[in-house]
Amino acid sequence: MKLLLCSDIHCDYAAAQSLVARSSAADVLVCAGDMAVMRSGLQPVVEILAEAACPIVLVPGNGESDRELSAACGSRPNMHVLHGSGCTVGDLSFWGVGAAIPITPFGSWSFDLSEDEARRMLAGCPSESILVTHSPPFGHVDEPEKGTHLGSHAILETIVSVRPTLVVCGHIHACWEQESIVGDTRIVNAGPGGVWVDV
Repeated sequence: MKLLLCSDIHCDYAAAQSLVARSSAADVLVCAGDMAVMRSGLQPVVEILAEAACPIVLVPGNGESDRELSAACGSRPNMHVLHGSGCTVGDLSFWGVGAAIPITPFGSWSFDLSEDEARRMLAGCPSESILVTHSPPFGHVDEPEKGTHLGSHAILETIVSVRPTLVVCGHIHACWEQESIVGDTRIVNAGPGGVWVDV
């Protein structure tokens, strides 16, 4: 199956429209969080993405909460909001955990999880699935500057133990469209421009 991966749209309508325009060639559009900016502007981005020609799997970023994202997506059958939960699209199993992990210094607007909270929400992730997280795993596509790692230990532990086929993340803008690997698991920090992956 052909996946179109994205993250960190941050109210960039042109980026969202470009993803929708390319969605006819995709089997699934995967959005790894941060459609909004500081909890503002989510609904117009969701309205654009809802026009995609394929199913959409989304997790919240730290710029919107899971409740806000679920409310914005409503009951649209093509939009699957995951946060400590999973879904199946075609033959593919997805598990998602949104928010920034670990807790950021950004303050009350940021939707964050501690590492322990994340471990509980990642516990149900099945093997050979596609894991969608907003934050990257620690040590992989998570350096805003050389030598500074902001990724999640809980996500890395899950990758090592469960061995998902693919991890889709975002959050660290300096690593957009970069990839890493843990064992056989491919990790993609997608970014708003869109990355194509065949699985």
